[in-house]
Amino acid sequence: MNQPSHLDRGRAVMVDISQKQETQRRAIASAIVRSRTDVIARLARGEIPKGDVLAAARIAGIMAAKKTSELIPLCHPLDLTTLTVDFKLAERTVTVTASAGTVGKTGVEMEALTAASIAALTLYDMCKSLDRAMVIEQVRLEQKEGGKTGTYSADPTSE
Repeated sequence: MNQPSHLDRGRAVMVDISQKQETQRRAIASAIVRSRTDVIARLARGEIPKGDVLAAARIAGIMAAKKTSELIPLCHPLDLTTLTVDFKLAERTVTVTASAGTVGKTGVEMEALTAASIAALTLYDMCKSLDRAMVIEQVRLEQKEGGKTGTYSADPTSE
């Protein structure tokens, strides 16, 4: 049986990536925030009492991605070359999509996932006075490119 690469009986190890090749790496992650139609409509019109919710959520997602290695144990700090957070509003949902990129020895999946998650949490925080029953769901990796394992794309029909 293989030994764990990161944590074994209380012994924590940050994996040595010194021998890995630097490659262009990109990851896209998403999260869905589900709310009432009236709340989504007010969000779309910019009528949330706390202000520009989408701008705040975008900034929060970007800031969080830059701190991923401080939040996730044993995650390597990365020099991000790009990070975007976008929103798609539908009748009852906001889909948050975060895209991260770097040129490095390890992938940016965790940075993209962190950005999408924190942006979704910020949407919740700024809209909770209107709908405490909001749900954050389906945080997932949509796509990744680069590195030894190549390209991954999530099945668009799976949830």
